[in-house]
This record gives sequence, C-alpha cells and structure tokens, in this order.
Amino acid sequence: MTKQKNKSAANDSPVRTLKISISGIRGVVGDTLTPSLLVRFAESFGTYINSGAIVIGRDTRPSGEMVKFAVTAGLTAAGCQVLDLGVCPVPTIQFMVRRLKADGGIAITASHNPAQWNALKFIRNDGCFLNAHQARELIDIYHQGDYIKAPADKIKNPRAIENAVKYHTEAIIKKIGKLPGGKKPLAVVDCVNGAGAVMSVDFLNALGCDVIGLYTKPDGHFPRPPEPLPENLGKLCDAVRRTGADIGFAQDADADRLAVVDEKGRPIGEDYTLALAADYILRREKGTVVVNLATSHAVDDIAAAHGCPIVKTRIGEINVVERMKTEHAVIGGEGNGGVIYPAVNYTRDSFAAMALILHHLKNSRKKVSALAAALPQYRIVKTSLPCPTHKAFALLDYLREKFSEENPDCTEGIKIQRGNAWTLIRPSNTEPIVRIMSEAKTAPAARRLNEEFEKIVRYFINT
Repeated sequence: MTKQKNKSAANDSPVRTLKISISGIRGVVGDTLTPSLLVRFAESFGTYINSGAIVIGRDTRPSGEMVKFAVTAGLTAAGCQVLDLGVCPVPTIQFMVRRLKADGGIAITASHNPAQWNALKFIRNDGCFLNAHQARELIDIYHQGDYIKAPADKIKNPRAIENAVKYHTEAIIKKIGKLPGGKKPLAVVDCVNGAGAVMSVDFLNALGCDVIGLYTKPDGHFPRPPEPLPENLGKLCDAVRRTGADIGFAQDADADRLAVVDEKGRPIGEDYTLALAADYILRREKGTVVVNLATSHAVDDIAAAHGCPIVKTRIGEINVVERMKTEHAVIGGEGNGGVIYPAVNYTRDSFAAMALILHHLKNSRKKVSALAAALPQYRIVKTSLPCPTHKAFALLDYLREKFSEENPDCTEGIKIQRGNAWTLIRPSNTEPIVRIMSEAKTAPAARRLNEEFEKIVRYFINT
C-alpha cells in the first residue's frame, strides 16, 4: 500500500513540484529537482554563455551544497570558470557579477519557498536576470541537449571569492552614505537564518545603527515561513516592542525582499516598503518611477505628489529593471517588498532598501509609524489557489470573456479596475498556483472584492 501511494505521488509530482520558466528552474529536492537535472541546466547555461566566467552563490538551505556541486560540475564541464561566493545574498551575487566583470551568474535559491525547495536563477553579465527572450533561448539549449563539452586540458578549477558582502556594503554606503550623526537608531533585523544572516548585522552597524539580530544563524533552518508577510513576523514584532527599537526589518531567505515593522511592533505591510523608499528618493531627486502591475496605488499617489511620472510593467523583476533602464528611472520595484535603487544595483536589494528607509527616518526626525501614516492609505488582500498550469491559461481566457465589458488590462494575467480599487488575477511564474490580489481604500472593501473573484476562480478550477 505504501509503495503504491508513493508511486502515485511521484507520478503527480512534476506538476506540483517542478517549475521550468523564464524565472529559472525551481523544484523540490529529492523529488523533481535532481542532480542530473541541475547538471544539465548548468551545462546549458555554460553553453549559452559560451564557456565564460560564471559567479555562483547560494542561500542557506541544507540542499545548497549539493546543488552547488551539481551546478559547478555542469559549468566546469562546459569549460566555464566558476567564481564561488559561497553563502551570499542574491543582490550581492548580482553586484559581484558586475564587479568581477563576469560573463554571467547563477543564484542558488528558492527565495520565499519552503526549505525543501531549491532553484537556479540565471544572471547575465550586467548583473540582471535573464529576460523572457533570453530565458527561452536557454531552455531551448536545455531541451536540445547540445552542450559545449570542454576537453580535459580546458577544464578550469573553481575559484573561491572572498569579501563579497564587504564590497556590497561599501558600494551601498558610498552611494547612499552613512546615517547622519546624533543618536543611533536601534534596529532589529530578522534574517530568517537565510542568506541575509551573513551580512545584515554588520551592514547595519557599518551604516550607523545599533542592531539586534534575530535568526542570524546561516544554517537554512527557517524558524518561520521565509516570505516576510505580516502573519509571519510575530517574533520580530515582539522583539521590537520588548527592546524599544526604532524599527524592525525582515528579509526573505535570499535577502532581496524587505518588510518593515514600526516602533510599536506593527508590520506596515510589504507593499509599503517601496512606498517609503520612493517617498525618500523623490524628495531628493525628481525622476521616473517604474513598478509592476501588482504594486500598490500608493506609489502612484506618491509619484504624483512629487510631480514625477510612473510607469507600470509586467510582473517579474527583469521587466521592471529593463523598463527602468529605458526610462532612466530614479527608483522602482515591486510591491512584494522589492526595492530597486539603480544607483547601487539594478535588482531588488533589501540592504539598499534598509539604508534608504533609515535615512528617511533620521532626516525626517519622525517615527516609522508617523512616516507610514503620512503615506496614501490603501489596503491589499491576497489569495493563492492551487491550479495546474494548463488550467490557468484556460482560466484567463474565461475571465477575459466574462469581464470584457469592464475593459480589463491583459498586460499580465487580467487586471480589473473599479474606480480606485482593482483586482489582479494571474498564474504564478514560480509555483503551480493562481494569485488573486485586490486593493481598495479600506480593508473591508478590498476583502469583498477579493472574495468576489476568489469565488469565481475557485469555481472554474474545481469544474
């Protein structure tokens, strides 16, 4: 009976636990994310890069070393020079690709997914992730299986690279500056025992904070779900209240996303991380702001208040980044706690975000709760429903027809605007789920809107 049950689960698992997409490859270790698959994808990337120098780094998941060895084997077999940063935040990996003038990079991390997952994120030579066209080219190489095979005398031994987080820290402080003098703010930072644990405390100290570290052991044993949502931050909130800290920060496992807790121990919501950072930058420098379709309208209102244009893109960091480059944007990002400050890094960077928000706090001489209360107020409700990929596409066709009279925005998934409220429904790029996100001026209004569309989507999935 047990063997039959396991066999059935294995037959179903490719749909549930493996995702090959423009965002990279992501799966459950010991199930669908196997060493042979990792080696082949690494060979594919080495072929795509044409045997160049590749920076690699990983988060703290227990499977990280296994994945790193498989990736190193594939890259080396394709004649690449592997530059190994070890355990390292993703924005640091991207920064080091540029600093080392490498031909590309691979970040080994499943970001906010549970610990049994791992993933490969592919980085091009400008430190940005591959765009959709480039990712499709890479996937084509993988499927064709025609990889570069370096002869024995062309194999290059991997090189360990030291001090990556030191260089990243120095670059942020050089661009943003240390905090002004006077009383140092006290910050509590929750690193979820992820990649941020190797950098966050020292970084905040160098910036000019007194720091209390929470979950700063880089062992990959996550004490909370890695996604820094308000419901996952109870220990951080308690620590801020108990210590009388001025602010609390929470990172995800690869330290590209940031959530903020005010001095009263209340999460302000990850959607307001970018809002705070944008408000600070636009007070100092006028320019275009670029965000994705799922970002709170609060950022629109902030840009308008400063007389600055705002541009919306498809979901996905690279879509925001490439449009930021085109628009010469001064700041941008995503409403999931992802702040992109191009003066430092064309990527979501929780460390640059912490620096900008702390400067805002010091320069305003206000508390975090006051800064957050002064921002345009919206409320967002999010729901995720399991949905096989093939059914997700049929769902979108159904919704486009059903709501055609409301002139939906179909740039990404389907977005329906109703006055100052909206709902976005889209399949995830990284998991076999459909995300439903609704925003309105009040929490009850956002909840009602979300429930309306969740009922429709759930009915379609289950029929």
